[in-house]
Amino acid sequence: MILPLADVAAPEIDYKALSPLLAVLGGSVVVLMAGLVRGRAVQRVVVPVLTAVSLLAAIGLSVWVWEPGDQPPIVVGALAQDTLAVGISVLFYVAGLFAVLLSLRATAVREAGSGEYHSLLLASIAGMVVLAAAENLIVLFVGLELLSIPLYVLCATELRRATSLESGLKYLVIGSVGSATLLYGLALIYGATGSTSFAGISRAIGADSGGVGLTDPLLLTGIALSVTGLAFKASVAPFHQWTPDVYQGAPTPVTSFMAVATKAAAFAIFLRFFDDALINSQVEWAPALAALAIATILVGNVGALTQRSLKRMLAWSGVAQAGYLLAGVVVGTRLGVQATAFYLAVYLLMNVAAFAVVLARERVSEHGDDIASLQDLGRAAPWLAWPMTIAMFALAGFPLTGGFTGKFYLIDASVSGDYTAIGIAIVVGSIISLGYYLRVVATMWLGRVEVQLPTSPPRRARLVGGWSPEADARAQPEVLFVAVLCAAAIIAAFIYPDPLFDLARDVGSSFPDLRP
Repeated sequence: MILPLADVAAPEIDYKALSPLLAVLGGSVVVLMAGLVRGRAVQRVVVPVLTAVSLLAAIGLSVWVWEPGDQPPIVVGALAQDTLAVGISVLFYVAGLFAVLLSLRATAVREAGSGEYHSLLLASIAGMVVLAAAENLIVLFVGLELLSIPLYVLCATELRRATSLESGLKYLVIGSVGSATLLYGLALIYGATGSTSFAGISRAIGADSGGVGLTDPLLLTGIALSVTGLAFKASVAPFHQWTPDVYQGAPTPVTSFMAVATKAAAFAIFLRFFDDALINSQVEWAPALAALAIATILVGNVGALTQRSLKRMLAWSGVAQAGYLLAGVVVGTRLGVQATAFYLAVYLLMNVAAFAVVLARERVSEHGDDIASLQDLGRAAPWLAWPMTIAMFALAGFPLTGGFTGKFYLIDASVSGDYTAIGIAIVVGSIISLGYYLRVVATMWLGRVEVQLPTSPPRRARLVGGWSPEADARAQPEVLFVAVLCAAAIIAAFIYPDPLFDLARDVGSSFPDLRP
């Protein structure tokens, strides 16, 4: 029976809670229109400033709507308003701001068009916000595609570089396979439970199994396919093969953004989907997810050991970090949610600091992103060497860095949730990772510059020890600012982690039904 339109109730929408997303979507349209205006000042200054203003407005509005505890949805049955959605969204906005700064001198912006580039960046962030707030299978898929499609294009924005075009094509093909797999899995879950809302799915599983979990093959197959689809986006082994190639080929500012924001979005929906909609079937999916986490930690760390390309090394490192983050999902507790949220915030700082230094050297070194580009960086540009050193130590989990605190938090959640094996895997993976993180540090502080000087150097390009004025860190002040700021924040997250702990606890309050 088809009801008349007059009998169909419109969903209730909380526009106050929706305001951060509207700021980003509105900014995307404004930036695209501004990009049509000719003039170097508009392209190089006005468009990036408008993009930054949009993201800052979204951050301010997120603070305005922040309210811990179980909150009513933004759109009934579609978008959540809880602190998980708002808190993770702030990470997207911050990552976007860093990407804007790192892109100020990027070739990709000039070749693709400043308006188009920044509009795609904002559109991708909007997709991440929708994904993190999704409370419905349909909204989940829409958010995933809105996140992904702009990134496919952004990876290929260096139009005159074959590896950039290859990166975009590979990401498109592999991403499409992942999306199709996820969609099939979501369809099977709907078929097994008869609901597309997370709350409805949770009720159906609990009602049919007495709170233990369904043994329905349709549901279990749907969960397996959904894990596979989300694992593609989060770079979880064995669905990680695309990551090193795409990270290396994409423009470095885009790689930096993808490495942190996409992973944060993927784990936001991992938490919401598995620790909310499917929590009543945790007995079935948790052991399989735990095995994936352990395999991911080992595969990522071992794969990074032989890499000379810094971007490929950080890509393999990102695979290992995805395994660490899965620990917080597997345990199905509030402590696990809090640990994941805390580590995502620190992970953003660690990765952005590292990629900022890679970008600074890539632009001026004949070695590109090869580890040789960092030789003797400690003597020639200590303001770049120190942030890279701090980032490497933090990623390895050294004390006095936020990375140590974050890993300790994840190990605590794993042991408390009866998954001690994952905690042991995190420790073993961190030990293996010293083989490549410390190699980067040694190259910067103990390596030697081996560069042949040209026979007739250009006028006013005085070369000293193989270094030109353009290679000085101060020649790229925005990149230096990002690197130093993130490095300082990494140290601050260890010395005074209380603000991040408080925010993580607020994020955990989004799941009042989880055990502590």
